Amino acid sequence: MANYKNILVAVDYTEEAHKVLAKAKAMAAGTGAKITLLHVVETVPVVGGPESFSYVDLYVDQPDVIDRALSDMKTLAAAIGVNIDNFLVLTGVPKHEITSCADEQGVDLIVLGSHGRHGIRLILGSTAAGVLHHAKCDVLAVRV
Repeated sequence: MANYKNILVAVDYTEEAHKVLAKAKAMAAGTGAKITLLHVVETVPVVGGPESFSYVDLYVDQPDVIDRALSDMKTLAAAIGVNIDNFLVLTGVPKHEITSCADEQGVDLIVLGSHGRHGIRLILGSTAAGVLHHAKCDVLAVRV
């Protein structure tokens, strides 16, 4: 197993986030790896016509959403008993924000949950699949 030094853990508001963070904690144990906990507030796609497609950040003017995400991540970290070096909340398309953040933070492992979807569900935008295909570092998809 690789000796990871900088782990990015991407979580959402589901109960499965506990399992994902616990797995990252186990991977970091004994190596002194730094753990960054990330939540991406997803932007909403808007279609305005056949040639107009964009994303709208409904939360950019709502700091309470960001504050809630930070609070929830701190509660999650305390529940798992893991020391988090950095808490980040970003807005955007999760698979893009996760991989961009990993690049910017010099991450050598991304840990995130995966429901193990197949077929059309996978094609239509699994975050885990998107991260796996675009990340420049190792990715651990924890089955939840």
